[in-house]
Amino acid sequence: MPNLVECTGAVAGVLTTLAFLPQLIHTFKTKSVDDLNLGALVTFDIGLVLWLTYGLAHHSLPIIWANIVTLALQLGILVLKLRYRTGKPGRSPETAE
Repeated sequence: MPNLVECTGAVAGVLTTLAFLPQLIHTFKTKSVDDLNLGALVTFDIGLVLWLTYGLAHHSLPIIWANIVTLALQLGILVLKLRYRTGKPGRSPETAE
């Protein structure tokens, strides 16, 4: 039976991971990425990789799974940021259609 600490970690992982889903959906639908800071996205993704490494080193499934899913969502947002950013020829939402 999982202990309270592991359950708390699992719930925290689910909530903090799901927090990025609305942003990914919104960005995908609107193709609006101007307010997303590229440096912040990259820095956060690096942090997620480090947390994933930490979770793997400590064999902590809540940390591992939360960071795998969050990294996947964040990489999706990063890809959309790079694809739809303005100021690059052929990359704005208006010309991407």
